[in-house]
Amino acid sequence: MNFLSLFCVGVGVVFWVWGSWPLLGDRGILFKLHALSVSDTLGSMAIVVGLLFQIPREWPLLVLALIALCVWNTVLGYVLAYSCTVCGAAGIKINPSDPTGGSTIGGLDA
Repeated sequence: MNFLSLFCVGVGVVFWVWGSWPLLGDRGILFKLHALSVSDTLGSMAIVVGLLFQIPREWPLLVLALIALCVWNTVLGYVLAYSCTVCGAAGIKINPSDPTGGSTIGGLDA
């Protein structure tokens, strides 16, 4: 059990580092956000599973932590992606000549 626990924690740390690496690249903000949020969720869940193998008597709390990680990291990713598109960080340009305040995405009206 100890080896399996350490393996899960190690996989979780690898996912954390793997997801942080694209932040240094030249890709768009939404790609970076997606890579970071997915790998952070998977890494955190792997670490919690490793803790579950280490301290099985705490399974209700750890299962609750797994569910919370799955739900809240997903929701947070959507909220951050939406705020990036609203603020213009994802290549959306606000058209100042439009009296309604419309926006364009790659030349298309949104």
